[in-house]
Amino acid sequence: MSPLLDKTTDQRIVHQGTWEQFKCIQIGFEGSSGVRLSYYEGMIEILMPGQDHETFARIISYLITTFLVEQGIFFKPTGAMTQEKPGVVSAQADESFCIGSVKQIPDLSIEIVFTSGDISKLERYQALGVLEVWFWQDGLLKLYHLGDGGYQSIERSQLPGLSELDIDWLRQCILMAETDAGEAIRAFQRGI
Repeated sequence: MSPLLDKTTDQRIVHQGTWEQFKCIQIGFEGSSGVRLSYYEGMIEILMPGQDHETFARIISYLITTFLVEQGIFFKPTGAMTQEKPGVVSAQADESFCIGSVKQIPDLSIEIVFTSGDISKLERYQALGVLEVWFWQDGLLKLYHLGDGGYQSIERSQLPGLSELDIDWLRQCILMAETDAGEAIRAFQRGI
């Protein structure tokens, strides 16, 4: 199967351009589901997530949602909403959440990394002021919290309510979901 027709893997295009060019591309993709666009420091990225990418994003979102509901914590899931500072940065996380109250910029952005990005994406989120960014990559969940000097790697979330989430248990259940999402969700619920 041609990589361009393979729906299981991510398709990614990176192009240098201006904010104005980015906005034209954004208009061109308006109404297109399954496309994530970002801009930062003259780099335009178009990402079409594959099946595995979307599966992990949904499972992680569902597990976090389950935890927040069980803990009675107010949250608003904001999914892949566009987070933007005009002329500076635009990003669409795979999943995002406002915790405690609704805000213009979510408190938590989650990125699934199959092709590339990882740490370089932190610069985008720092420009936006996102408090925490979590990366799922190669079976690992890496957490970063925004402080005075930028993002610092952390072992536990520092967001209200999510600080009680056992990250190792969450990771185990995410891995379990690769073979049986239902069982992973049930195990996660039993474990919290």
